[in-house]
Amino acid sequence: MSENAADIERAAKNYWSETGYSPGGVIRAVDYARYSRGVHPQLQGIKIVDCDTHFTEPPDIFTSRAPARLKSKVPYQKVVNGVTRWFVGDMNFGIVGGNVIRKDRNKLLGRLSFPTLEEGTPAAWQVKPRLQAMDEMGIYAQICYQNSGVTQAGSLMRLGDEVGVTVLKLYNDAAAERQQESGQRLFTLGHLPLWNRKELEAEARRCLDMGLRGFVVPDMPESLGIPSFDDPYWTPFLEMCNATGAPLNFHLNAAINPNALVWKSHSFERALAVASNMFYIGNLATMGNWMVSGLLDKHPDLKIGLIESGLGWLPFGIEALEHQFDEVLADRAQAPERRPWDYFRDHFWVTYWFESVGPRQLLETVGVKNVLFETDFPHPTSLYPNVQEHILETLGGYGDEVRKRVLERNAVELYKLPF
Repeated sequence: MSENAADIERAAKNYWSETGYSPGGVIRAVDYARYSRGVHPQLQGIKIVDCDTHFTEPPDIFTSRAPARLKSKVPYQKVVNGVTRWFVGDMNFGIVGGNVIRKDRNKLLGRLSFPTLEEGTPAAWQVKPRLQAMDEMGIYAQICYQNSGVTQAGSLMRLGDEVGVTVLKLYNDAAAERQQESGQRLFTLGHLPLWNRKELEAEARRCLDMGLRGFVVPDMPESLGIPSFDDPYWTPFLEMCNATGAPLNFHLNAAINPNALVWKSHSFERALAVASNMFYIGNLATMGNWMVSGLLDKHPDLKIGLIESGLGWLPFGIEALEHQFDEVLADRAQAPERRPWDYFRDHFWVTYWFESVGPRQLLETVGVKNVLFETDFPHPTSLYPNVQEHILETLGGYGDEVRKRVLERNAVELYKLPF
């Protein structure tokens, strides 16, 4: 692991503090009588796609699939000091991801997760309960993201090529199995061995052949000691994505260290309330890097999802880039071929969930065809269970055609969903 990667890992551990997984917090009793169950009558005929949700890696996802010679070397779960953790051998490999929906469907506030996997809803990590929860929320399909750091390149690089690559293959195998088991309703995106170019390209092709619908990639691979996206290292992979339409998905902006922007005197809860917002805005850097790089001209059909990012910041962010293109990129050798708004319309998609102002007032400015819907289930910011009412609050002023496009068709077209 590079020195930069170690710094990022330390920062992540600081941000995702152990406090977030400790007992405590406040339980919000959910009054289900207030909320719609299933699809609201005004939204009938729309197969709503939740484009950012998290599926916790089941305890045996690796051990049940690993070849005999590697069973003792792949990650497994155990409870230590009252917290469910991943281990590789005796090495603590991280805390199991966030789930703040309790078994009784009430919600935990002030924490990132219940301490143990069993305290939270089984819908976080089991297919049948997940589908039931989706039906209750009126969600037809979900684009699923990882729910712990166990599949992150910065962690897996420490295990060596054989084990690290195998772990990712097992994760992707499980994703394909889950997709089939769910009846093509749960679509988990592929993870790749970013540090090994040959394995990266081979696994990307294998994922597409298995029917996975895109890839999760880091904002700044160079922070892990891997070449930046404008290096020839990435050219075959980007050409593959450009040719197949498989989207690259940047989930938040993980390259940011939010601790540097938070007062050190704050409690965990106060710090989290501020720091978490930095990730959303950080997607402006992700978007800007791609716009100025020249890669979007070289790969004109490349598709990029800025996931769990929100949309309200986009008009200002793109307008700021427009200004910088004029004032800073005056040298023709440095100037991109197109304008920021053109790049955005042609290449980028964003998600919204808790916002009201953005979808109600800025949807047409941002672009009806560039916006996706999400719930972030079962994380702390998730809409659960107020999904249908929030959709009507934010999209109720639009016609059926716009609602269907934002809630269904954009996702179907971006991820090539089979409905």
